[in-house]
Amino acid sequence: MSERAALYLRVSTSEGKQTEENQRRELRKFAQEEGYELVGEYVDHESGRKGRNEREAFDQMFEAAENREFDVLVFWSLDRFSREGIRKTIAYLQQLDSLSVGFRSYTEPYLNTDDELVSHILLSVLSYFAEYEAKKISRRTKAGIERAREEGKQIGRPSKFNEHKGEITKMIEEGASKAEMSRQTDLAWSTVDRYVERIETE
Repeated sequence: MSERAALYLRVSTSEGKQTEENQRRELRKFAQEEGYELVGEYVDHESGRKGRNEREAFDQMFEAAENREFDVLVFWSLDRFSREGIRKTIAYLQQLDSLSVGFRSYTEPYLNTDDELVSHILLSVLSYFAEYEAKKISRRTKAGIERAREEGKQIGRPSKFNEHKGEITKMIEEGASKAEMSRQTDLAWSTVDRYVERIETE
């Protein structure tokens, strides 16, 4: 009994390099040559950087996979499947795998999960590189923040405490109540209370 296959096609209107019909023709031919029974086609005209909830056909495809309506998903290439970044892309592939749905890339023959052992090795290797990339980005981000701090640059939003410290300190010296401080600074009473305690302990 032949496996049931679904096609996922994505064409971003801003790219204009490849038409929907080019993908459809080649993917249909590929599915036929591989002996699949074609049971569905899902087509998006959106950026691959959009998530599942923002790509209607992508979301419908996953719903069909969850309902076991097909056994293998065929797409043109990994960047046609998703361009949300390697970690998110791998998470989608792992989700398909958890549903016992295989995947094939027309232009990337190594993305072939027909062999279960190869499938597990492939996902493990891709997951490793996704984690490595995430750690590398994290290190670069931390290094950038540290460099900015050394250069005296403000990181994040300016502190409201620093903004109101001088004014509140003056009102403390004048004997103003916290309610009066709240009205003058337009800060919540609880915030004023916290700031006063912080000033008095510095």
